[in-house]
Amino acid sequence: MVAATVPDLDGLGIVISERYYAWYHHVLGHNLTFAVIVSFILTIFSTHRLRAFLAYFALFHLHLLMDYYGSGPEWGISYWWPWRHGPGYWWMNPHPWEFYSWQNILAASLFLLWTVWIARRKQRTPLEYLMPNLDRQLVQMGRKPAPMPVS
Repeated sequence: MVAATVPDLDGLGIVISERYYAWYHHVLGHNLTFAVIVSFILTIFSTHRLRAFLAYFALFHLHLLMDYYGSGPEWGISYWWPWRHGPGYWWMNPHPWEFYSWQNILAASLFLLWTVWIARRKQRTPLEYLMPNLDRQLVQMGRKPAPMPVS
């Protein structure tokens, strides 16, 4: 969950001004360097390190892929920043989806259903470490009720 959402930390520039947001969103957190750093840091806290690193790296890139298609016009990805930046180094989608589009709604719905399926099948949610009580409550809610005794 962290690996897939942390790229948007660069969107916090909006707190300073819209200008910082426009300049730095899809730059500071949406690049290969940040993907490696984040994946490495998260791997430190993981048991199966190689598998974890690959999963974190893939989830980070899933975020970039979704942003490439679904952020709307004029939003590219500065993937090679800070090593290469400027004209010609942005990944710009020639046919982006609007941010509020059926494609983004469908993708979000599918990921939500996948998360619910995992929670039900594995009896755990992405909240298990952050909010263990809520995790237990959600898992309990998702369990099938016990069959009623026949009299």
